[in-house]
Amino acid sequence: MTKPLDLLAIGLTTLDITVHPVASLPEGEGGQLVETIALSPAGTAGGTALVARTLGLDVAIASAVGADPQGQLVRSMFDAAGVDTGLLETDRERPTSTTVLPIRPNGDRPNWHMMGASIFAPVTDAVAAASRRAASVHWGAVGFPGVAGQGAGLLRDARAGGAFTSCDLIAPSEAAQADLDALLPHVDLFMPSLAEVRAMAGTDDPVAGARHFMARGAGGCLIKMGAEGALLVLPGRQVHAAAHRIVPVDTTSCGDSLCAGFLAGRRRGMEVDAALRFAVATAAQVALGVGTLGRLEGYDGTLAFMDSTPTGGDAR
Repeated sequence: MTKPLDLLAIGLTTLDITVHPVASLPEGEGGQLVETIALSPAGTAGGTALVARTLGLDVAIASAVGADPQGQLVRSMFDAAGVDTGLLETDRERPTSTTVLPIRPNGDRPNWHMMGASIFAPVTDAVAAASRRAASVHWGAVGFPGVAGQGAGLLRDARAGGAFTSCDLIAPSEAAQADLDALLPHVDLFMPSLAEVRAMAGTDDPVAGARHFMARGAGGCLIKMGAEGALLVLPGRQVHAAAHRIVPVDTTSCGDSLCAGFLAGRRRGMEVDAALRFAVATAAQVALGVGTLGRLEGYDGTLAFMDSTPTGGDAR
């Protein structure tokens, strides 16, 4: 791994096993027929990497999988998509992080999750070197024991070298709060969901929540608001992108895909308002299908989707 990268994604990588639709669990040893069972790499790092690659970026994933069939599948699917797996470690003591998601007909997504190798993956010298030749570094390992105390230094050095740095959460927690205190001063854009803002900043107001995190050091905030689209808050400026009018099928990876869409749009030279609309369109396509990629058809397909699919604010 010596070539420049558009994006280095670091952190949570899972195998998602998604079943749709699941109205109820069968009684006893009964069974049900379903329309779709999809397997895909996912997670705040894995899902972001896969979507960004589908949108045309040169992407590497820095994480870990187990020496099990799930890990072999995740690695092979990344390789098939063109994601660089040179920094995807194989942990022979832990299983691959895996999630089973029975998606209900109304879109609700309960899940069973098995913690695994990716949360213990260390920041190696090779990961640090890769971060210094990446145009963007996306940190999806907030509060992880394998990288404890290393994230801030890596993001600081990457940013000093000219990288655009971003950060996303897995879930609100006291450990995440403490980790963010160290990370946010080195993050150009923090990308929480509105639910995470509510839990960690104590407000339902996305602008107030963004300012809370910016006061802790973040350069700006991109807040994922589901059916309300997304809000980008920067010093002295706010940009809102309305959600597209769709009937979602599976919203599991929408947050990760929105992050990837914004980073891809920005890397392609879009201004921030256009990149935000591109990000919302990326997430909408993912929501239209099952699994990490849903019905995402790449960069050109996303531009066409933006032009042809009304948003909540469109008169069309």
